[in-house]
Amino acid sequence: MMKYYARPLNKLIGELSKLQGIGNKTAQRLAFNLLAVDKSEALALAHAIIDARENMRYCSECGNLTDQDPCLICKDTQRNKEIICVVESPKDVAAIERMREFKGQYHVLHGAISPMDGIGPEDINLKALIIRLQNSDVQEIILATNPNIEGEATAMYIARLVKPSGIKVTRIAHGVPVGGDLDYADEITLSKAMEGRREL
Repeated sequence: MMKYYARPLNKLIGELSKLQGIGNKTAQRLAFNLLAVDKSEALALAHAIIDARENMRYCSECGNLTDQDPCLICKDTQRNKEIICVVESPKDVAAIERMREFKGQYHVLHGAISPMDGIGPEDINLKALIIRLQNSDVQEIILATNPNIEGEATAMYIARLVKPSGIKVTRIAHGVPVGGDLDYADEITLSKAMEGRREL
């Protein structure tokens, strides 16, 4: 930490730099921006963080972040309950929803299988998916895990688990670049990837 910054500023930079994807320089820039805004704006941000932290939880059906259970997507009677799109994180749900084309439901795994990191099938939200499939009329599972080694391994594992049940299992096409994250893909790329999904 910079010795020439006052203690409260050092503390703010330190807390901001703990956020995923925020390095020390970005944390410093954010800290100075926060100090430059009106006190009311800074307090509004602080209250928004506390509100989100205290009121957001995971949907008991799909695992997406929500402030009500079940979430709005699971409650929506207009959505196709015969198709479930399986993603790694709530950010991926938001990315697919931006397309405004997918009208099915979701299941959020909260991670991917990664033996190198000690993450196995039991460490992600997979058991809930299997239970969900047993009590539903689902006809197709779309595996929209990230196109990297962990995402591919997770997709193949789920495909092997689900296929014996007779449910169609498809994988989104790689209009999404290999090694990339869905969260960073634009709507057109995601739309093409969804259209070009293939059966596993």
